[in-house]
Amino acid sequence: MKIERKIVLSSVFNVALIVLTGFFAFQNMNRVLAKLRFVEIADDLGASFLEMRLSEKNFFLYGDATALDRIRAQLEELRRSVQSAREEIALAVGPADVRRLEGLLDGYSRAVEEAARRGSADPQAESLVRAEGKRLKEFSETLTRLERRRVNDLILASQRVLAWSFAVILLVGVLVSHFLSQRIVRSVREVEKLARSISQGNYDRIEGRRANDEVGAVIGAVNAMSAELRGREEQLVQSRKLASLGILTAGVAHELTNPLNNISMIAQTYADVYGSLGDADRLSLMARVETETERIRDIVKNLLDFSRSKEPRLAEADANEIARRSVKLVQNILDLSNIDTRLELAEGLPHVAVDEHQIRQVLVNLLTNAAQAVEPGGHVVVSTRSIHGGKTVEIGVGDDGKGIQPEHLPHVFDPFFSTKGEAGTGLGLSVSYGIVKNHGGEIRVESAPGAGTTFTIALPVGDRDGTHPDHGHRR
Repeated sequence: MKIERKIVLSSVFNVALIVLTGFFAFQNMNRVLAKLRFVEIADDLGASFLEMRLSEKNFFLYGDATALDRIRAQLEELRRSVQSAREEIALAVGPADVRRLEGLLDGYSRAVEEAARRGSADPQAESLVRAEGKRLKEFSETLTRLERRRVNDLILASQRVLAWSFAVILLVGVLVSHFLSQRIVRSVREVEKLARSISQGNYDRIEGRRANDEVGAVIGAVNAMSAELRGREEQLVQSRKLASLGILTAGVAHELTNPLNNISMIAQTYADVYGSLGDADRLSLMARVETETERIRDIVKNLLDFSRSKEPRLAEADANEIARRSVKLVQNILDLSNIDTRLELAEGLPHVAVDEHQIRQVLVNLLTNAAQAVEPGGHVVVSTRSIHGGKTVEIGVGDDGKGIQPEHLPHVFDPFFSTKGEAGTGLGLSVSYGIVKNHGGEIRVESAPGAGTTFTIALPVGDRDGTHPDHGHRR
């Protein structure tokens, strides 16, 4: 059932309850009004009875003949009042009490007529009038008192009914709203979970029976989208594999071609002029062959390091000490290039869980790149600091060299990408990137043409057992 239809049905149900409650309240209100109308009539009757009893006294004590006329007029007025409000009085006290009231009025009227016939001096007539008047007055007072109590009881009962009705309507409304909201929220959470899963590269479907409503349709659409994304991702991964393989093949071919060509040329030259060469020339040619062979060996070694990253052997280490030792390893190159090196190391840094040899390899590579990018008289700064509340230590290598072009920045960690021309293999930063990632850290670069370059390595702080939060290795 559609959510819209569920909401409409629940609204109709609640409206029906409200209408039913209103109907009963209206009925009770009519009864209350009828009883109040009777009480008003009874009060009028009581006032009329008092006047008639005074007229009785005037007639029997003083012989006032006009007193009987006043009694007849008041009785006639009472009959008309009772007759005009007969239905309301019957609704309030019942038809039997209405007939009894009319009978008492008739009895009193006959007693008055009998007194008029016998005269004011007749004791029997006086007793009969007073007895009938007393009965009429007592019945009226009893009925009035009883109806007042019934009115109060009816009002209290109506209040209870309205209170219970309101409670039932409120409870039903809350239950229906809770049921609908839970169904909707549960489905929306499934969609949210799937969307988050898709954003993380997991394209699982929402399984199980789906509701036949709008949310069910959304889940179906998301499942279809997930299946489509899974297919697209597989195609994309395959395309990336092919592209990476092409880049790798082209890079290897390019890097190996130059030294191989040089070796080939040396071999041809050696064969052509062997007889005219002295021992020193022959040794020089062989030394060049050895140099080119060593270059090929370095290319293959870097390629193996890139493709088979070694698992780091973690141990607690001082980031400042790693930075000092790395600078010492390349200090000779920096001095020969007349480059000023400055250490800006923060005090009291927490230890990091790293493979010190691998991290020094990364820093040496960054320092060597900096030395090649800086002109003589330039500066290289190695710094350390603690961030994220002491959970991460950063090691920075900055220079004031020529910088990197903005279009090259996104590719500096790509394999075989180099801005050095034939002087670089384009694998050093890729290997460094892999090492840092294997440590659960990250490496980033900031650069601008003519303003220098800064590489920053962020390493998580290690525990005493040689582990850190993002890495499962132990020393």
